[in-house]
Amino acid sequence: MSEVQDFIKETVTSHPVVLFMKGTAQFPQCGFSGRAIQILKASGVTKLVTVNVLEDEEVRQGVKEYANWPTIPQLYVSGEFLGGSDIIAEMHESGELLTVLKEAGALE
Repeated sequence: MSEVQDFIKETVTSHPVVLFMKGTAQFPQCGFSGRAIQILKASGVTKLVTVNVLEDEEVRQGVKEYANWPTIPQLYVSGEFLGGSDIIAEMHESGELLTVLKEAGALE
């Protein structure tokens, strides 16, 4: 495993909720990343770590390989890949996202 893959694995397994995104939670750099952040905030997530993939091209490509998922953002909860912004939105609408976040201990 490469250093980038090690970094990604360490990040997603060390924190309850990790979002690999374009930009930051305060300043998303794409609409999909912004949408994902809005949904997570609306869900009440307090233990969220974000990784700005625009700061490191190796991480940007590496996370796509790690999850075998071609797009950013990517949400991980309890070390498991959940999906991108469309899947996050669907899970939010069905109530499934809140359940997963509660189980991960990511809410107040």
